Amino acid sequence: MASVVSLFISPGVGLPMQTRTSVRALAGLGLEGDRYERGEGSYSKLARLAARHVSLIAREAIEASNEELVQRGLIPFEPSETRRNIVVEGVDVYALLGKEFRIGAVRLRGSEPTRPCHIPSAVAGKPGFAEAYRDRGGVRAEILSDGTISISDLVQPN
Repeated sequence: MASVVSLFISPGVGLPMQTRTSVRALAGLGLEGDRYERGEGSYSKLARLAARHVSLIAREAIEASNEELVQRGLIPFEPSETRRNIVVEGVDVYALLGKEFRIGAVRLRGSEPTRPCHIPSAVAGKPGFAEAYRDRGGVRAEILSDGTISISDLVQPN
């Protein structure tokens, strides 16, 4: 079954991600206390075609990207260092694009793929993120209903 394995928020640009066991999702905004919910994320001020309330990445994608980094002699990234909010397992996050789904009782809609950039490498002090996570960087989603997302919540079609 597809489920949440890790949750993270960061109160500001470049600040470390903070681990959570549960977090409140706010419709139309983001995860409570996160930089994007507060309008302070790196991409918050850019014109956007799609909602960027929350980001998801698959645990399996993190493992595959990290294997590539190790093969290249580079240091792997911890899940929090990917700067994604929700790490899931057992689901192709790209299949969520353009679709409504639920995490626990919270309704979301997959809005766009993330484009891995230099920020995770800069914050973690590790090279290679953008290259290793290309096509595996996860997706962004719009939060459609308020509620709490917790570790082990199921990810299901709406």
